[in-house]
Amino acid sequence: MLEKIKIALLNLSSAIQAGKIYSKEHPSFQEFILHAFKALQEVLPRKKELVIGIVEDELAWEGEIFFSLSQKLNALVLYLQEKNIERIVFLPDLNEEELSSFVLFLIDREKRGTADAHEYLTALGVRNIRAGKIRALATQQAAEEDESTKKKKRKDKTMRNVSQIIENVLNEEDVDYLELKFNVLNYMEDYLGRRQELLDLISIKKKDLNTFLHLLNVSIISMFVSSKMGYSREDVLDLGIAGLFHDVGKLAISRRILKKPSKLREDEFYKMKHHTTQGAEILTKYKEAVGKLPAVVAYEHHLRYDMMGYPQPAHPRKPHVASMIVSMCDVYDALAQRRSYKKDFPPKKIYNIMIEGKGSAFDPELVESFYRVMGVWPIGTIVSLSNRRIAIVRKTNEKDIFNPVIEVIHPQKSQEVIDLSEEKVKLKITKSLNPFKEGKRYLELIDSQA
Repeated sequence: MLEKIKIALLNLSSAIQAGKIYSKEHPSFQEFILHAFKALQEVLPRKKELVIGIVEDELAWEGEIFFSLSQKLNALVLYLQEKNIERIVFLPDLNEEELSSFVLFLIDREKRGTADAHEYLTALGVRNIRAGKIRALATQQAAEEDESTKKKKRKDKTMRNVSQIIENVLNEEDVDYLELKFNVLNYMEDYLGRRQELLDLISIKKKDLNTFLHLLNVSIISMFVSSKMGYSREDVLDLGIAGLFHDVGKLAISRRILKKPSKLREDEFYKMKHHTTQGAEILTKYKEAVGKLPAVVAYEHHLRYDMMGYPQPAHPRKPHVASMIVSMCDVYDALAQRRSYKKDFPPKKIYNIMIEGKGSAFDPELVESFYRVMGVWPIGTIVSLSNRRIAIVRKTNEKDIFNPVIEVIHPQKSQEVIDLSEEKVKLKITKSLNPFKEGKRYLELIDSQA
């Protein structure tokens, strides 16, 4: 019985991941629901019930805690906690439609924190699944703190899972593509437009933090830009995964070379230039799981639009459009982030550098589209204004990339939202403030949820 329950929970967790990725009408989602339903039917004897609880972030059944399945059941635990559900009861008359409604309820971001999950499920017509809390929180303040804690736990879990998947690839271990897509979707929703919050990941992964953050940034920017360019949801996800793995070859190279502050020796430079082929070789082994695109992007992301980069293919061809998108995002983030061998560049200088590469390093149309989406001053940038006030960029203007919509945050008494494209004659951005240095004092004034 215990093994059948484990299988049922694993299938339910996979159905949640599929529900996050596909629409409810998609055949793949319906197939996962069917698998989960059949697995539950195996453990629902007549006139009895299956009761599953959460104990310290782990699923449990009759005193048996499934520690060994922690990572695989992560999706299920994560969404139960976000709905304040501590216990689920499946009844013998459960049907497939009820299970589908339950899964869709769990993944619906608009229904997060619903006060009474059982009441809501009943309204949906779900009679054979009961879900709710074992005990109520004492006060509203405690509830708010609990929600904040759960949100941080969810983000931490997502990042640990993504980090582990990268490690699995480096160690040539199995990768669950459904789980990978699920986690990529999660961090896209958590950080899209709020990349400054990635600074919080220092507590999650200190080892190789810079490289890890770079991979995440490139993945997030690639998804953000491609979604704004009109790519399908499926293509956006594929680009995010390709961006996440684009430098996997570099991770496979000696840490000593990567962190060396002085100029690389000739043999070290040779190894670094070959991180593209090494990455492609690693990812080719996973083409059945993740497809060919990550390997193609890993190989081509330094090839350049004019084919003057590396590695030089035996039969010259223009890089894949996905490679060119990831390449732009790679260069953009590399210029923006502080490294051991350089200081970060301000947004306006980054814009000038990338526009200089139009037609040589970058596809001219793509780089123009990139800046229509990102703007010269990207969302979340802390800026100083010509009237000496401090503001944060809240929205870009596609028709006027130098003049975004900003929110004044200092002095606090002068807070207001301003569209600089309408005020550019009398008000301008003079410079950006580095959030690690002069901009740090203003971080607490920023509403990270905006």
